[in-house]
Amino acid sequence: MIDWKSFRWFSFVFVLLLVLSERGTGQEPKNEKDGKAKAKVEKKRALAAYITITSPINDAVYAKVTNAAAELQHQAEQEGKQATLVLEINRGTSKFGQVRDLAKELTLARLARLRTIAWIPEQKDGKPVDGNNVILALACKEIIMHPDAEMGDIGRGEAVDPDERDSVVRLVQKRHNRKVNAALAQGMMDPQQVVLRIKLEIAQGNNKTTESRVVTPEELKRLRDNRATILDVETIKEAGTIGTLSGSRARALDVLVVLNAERRSDIADHYNLPMESLRENATIGEAPKARLIRIEGMIEPILEGFVEREIRRAESSDVNLLIFEIDSPGGYLLSSTNLANRIADLDPEKIRTVAYIPKMALSGAAIIALGCSEIYLFPDAQIGDAGPIEMREGGQFERAPEKIVGHLRETLAALAEKKGRPKALAEAMADKDLKVFQVRHSDSDRVWFMSDEEIHISNGEWIKGRLVPESKEENLLTVNGRRAHELKIAEVPVEDWVDMRQRMGIPEDAKLVASQRTWVDTLVYFLNSPLALFLLFFLGGACIFLELHTTSGFFGIGAAVCFSVFFWSRFLGGTAGWLEIVLFVLGLAMIGLEIFVIPGFGVFGVSGGLLVMVALVLASQTFVIPTTSGQVNDMVWTMGTLSSSICSVIVLAMIMSKYLPRMPLLNHMILAPPYMADGHDLDEPQLSPEFSGQSSIAGTAADSQTLLSKQGVTMSVLRPAGKARIDDRLVDVVSDGPFIPEGSDIEVVEVAGNRVVVRQV
Repeated sequence: MIDWKSFRWFSFVFVLLLVLSERGTGQEPKNEKDGKAKAKVEKKRALAAYITITSPINDAVYAKVTNAAAELQHQAEQEGKQATLVLEINRGTSKFGQVRDLAKELTLARLARLRTIAWIPEQKDGKPVDGNNVILALACKEIIMHPDAEMGDIGRGEAVDPDERDSVVRLVQKRHNRKVNAALAQGMMDPQQVVLRIKLEIAQGNNKTTESRVVTPEELKRLRDNRATILDVETIKEAGTIGTLSGSRARALDVLVVLNAERRSDIADHYNLPMESLRENATIGEAPKARLIRIEGMIEPILEGFVEREIRRAESSDVNLLIFEIDSPGGYLLSSTNLANRIADLDPEKIRTVAYIPKMALSGAAIIALGCSEIYLFPDAQIGDAGPIEMREGGQFERAPEKIVGHLRETLAALAEKKGRPKALAEAMADKDLKVFQVRHSDSDRVWFMSDEEIHISNGEWIKGRLVPESKEENLLTVNGRRAHELKIAEVPVEDWVDMRQRMGIPEDAKLVASQRTWVDTLVYFLNSPLALFLLFFLGGACIFLELHTTSGFFGIGAAVCFSVFFWSRFLGGTAGWLEIVLFVLGLAMIGLEIFVIPGFGVFGVSGGLLVMVALVLASQTFVIPTTSGQVNDMVWTMGTLSSSICSVIVLAMIMSKYLPRMPLLNHMILAPPYMADGHDLDEPQLSPEFSGQSSIAGTAADSQTLLSKQGVTMSVLRPAGKARIDDRLVDVVSDGPFIPEGSDIEVVEVAGNRVVVRQV
């Protein structure tokens, strides 16, 4: 028989041993796949930050830098890693005390796991980085400069105060930066200080080595007095000269800098850091205040206006992280480039811009993504194929002409350069004939991607490698998330939204709801449709016609509402601006002058009508003069819609002229002939006035001439035209100037043909 009690005990021990053997020590990955996954996670979590130092260096800058340094040091201690803090230092003016305090903080021993790097880019004005800002660079452990950038001259042409000079020397003598010493710092602080570079022979037993040093003449004299072997002496700075060094000269002298770099990506390659860690992070040191904006579907002026409004809202609030979730096959070129440039122009020190692409960002959507500082794709998501196309006759799509492609290439290159991405790869998204090659720097192992033209211009600085397969001839560059990271277009791919939130540092409990189109955006979208355009034109024209035949003012308000809604929707839709509104108002004013001030139909009336037409057409499209077949089609549709609405109003006017006097309510709002006022039916036979005893409306020139100097009473408001009863006849008259109210006594002052001019008695 089976002893079930012993069997259960044996099974328990066996399972326990099996579990323990499977768990192991927990220190090593189970297999090679897990090891790669761990390495990938470690790369994602690189401890690095990038801060642009703004001038003047004040309490806010001090707090931002020291908080970031303390946070990085803490994380480095927790994970047993080295942290990196890159400070971009530009030309500016700061007080010595603030700079000194921040420099001291960065040289404290408690930041042992933090590597501080001063990055001096080429200045836009071509001037050197000088003044007290240089002290902060000297306090960093390493300095990297653009080859053409210059730095030094702390006193800006004058000798620094002795106390301040001693303070700077003490900072330098802590030897945080092996490329900087007291002699070099003194040369930057005193124009009269001579700085030398010597080659010194050092004997160690039977072995002799050489060493380069930067010294002052006094230090050189002491070395010679001590019988040191001086092999060579080179003057770095002579007395009476400004103590500045360019990046290339400092590198050649092997002083001050450890590396020459032209862009941030060179720094990332040198220290083996992910590129996203060296992008400006407006949220560093605190939980980000994020906003998610969704861009999906076709990119057109309505969507452009929506995103533009969301960006303005973010700028006016405390948002410092803008995430654009993009899922779009593209759309209008102008709307796409406008949004890309708008995003790229956001201040990176205040707002961090991120493109999040779960599925695809093609054509215009790829252009928008390139305007963001960081791009995160799912591994299989697509980005690229930004070649412009236009519609030809018959509905066929063809490549846009070279002048459009050339302009787009310049835009993409500017976006890529601004955000630290390879320009050639961005251009290859729009130019199917552009070939891009992987290149290697001649002095290092840095890898980049360039076109043949860029390689030629580099004059041997970059060594040409293999062709990027995605840029082969007759192919617009399109890559997935993994390949985009390899080509330095995007960051390490994200697996899902949870991974994305962690990468952005967004707390789990933080609610992040995507900003989508509201009912106002939906209404604007409908009002910009061809049907709404026709209805607004038609209703506006019909209201104007009715207002001219009534004295209520109700229809005038209706016409104003129709055209106001039209311009409002077009303004939010991005096709109308203040120019169109000004032209429309000016046109109405000129028509008003023609009707009320200058009777007749002349220059003012025609000009006003043309201005109104031009304003309505321009407000319905994004261009002034069509340059492509697609724009021509858009203009034809706009003109056709406007013309059809005008024709519809004319037909309606003809119908209403016949039936308006019979309509309830409206028949009491219009001026009717006497026989209709007496209740006669319009369809009844009417006798001629001379037989019926009734007067008729004067209709011949001879009849009109008999009215000169006679008096009568207005039967309607003259503004300036209307009707009056003169000599028992109903006559069409025109005021000689101001409006004349109904029931006023008038006198005929001029008769010209059938035109009778009167004035108030």
